[in-house]
Amino acid sequence: MKSAYFLVAFALLAFASSFVSAYDPSPLQDFCVAINDTKNGVFVNGKFCKDPKHVVAQDFFFSGFDKPGNTSNALGSAVTPASVEQLLGLNTLGVSLARVDYAPKGGLNPPHTHPRGTEILLVQEGTLYVGFVSSDSDGNRFFTKVLNKGDIFVFPIGMIHFQLNIGETPAVAIAAFSSQNPGTIVIANAVFGSNPRINPDVLTKAFMLDKNVIKYLQSHF
Repeated sequence: MKSAYFLVAFALLAFASSFVSAYDPSPLQDFCVAINDTKNGVFVNGKFCKDPKHVVAQDFFFSGFDKPGNTSNALGSAVTPASVEQLLGLNTLGVSLARVDYAPKGGLNPPHTHPRGTEILLVQEGTLYVGFVSSDSDGNRFFTKVLNKGDIFVFPIGMIHFQLNIGETPAVAIAAFSSQNPGTIVIANAVFGSNPRINPDVLTKAFMLDKNVIKYLQSHF
């Protein structure tokens, strides 16, 4: 009986550990400004930390959200990130931002996921049609809303979501994340543009499409 209790306790501990490790760790110091110098730093959470004595205000500063992104592309959208890669002072702090610009009448931030962070989106200008799909275990339910200036919508961590500009003017939104580096997986790019390519037989069966259609889609990514 004792061995059974031990196995249950061990399984619960393993589950809890895996759940916690899916999120950014709590910092054990005031700050840990990232540095790419492997000789003079301590490796913490994927980055080396700058010597605190050498940290300056510039390490916590980022400029660029005042400038519109270039939406002259096939999707009609542009993302300007302010994650730990652009703002080194974010290292270990568990937050980041991004500015998203959308071209008028159809600018799309395509279906994608953030594997390491929940997103909260604030519309600054324009009108967006947004939504996310829950997991298989929740029945793949689709949650959608039309957002106007000043509105906020939350996309839970890992859920596939999108934003589409349905207005006649450019739209702008600010996205905040519960991770210093939430990551982005664009579904179409990952499925049809992987390197090397996924075997078309796999995608043909998964999407229940003709193989020629799959090959056509792969050729466009």
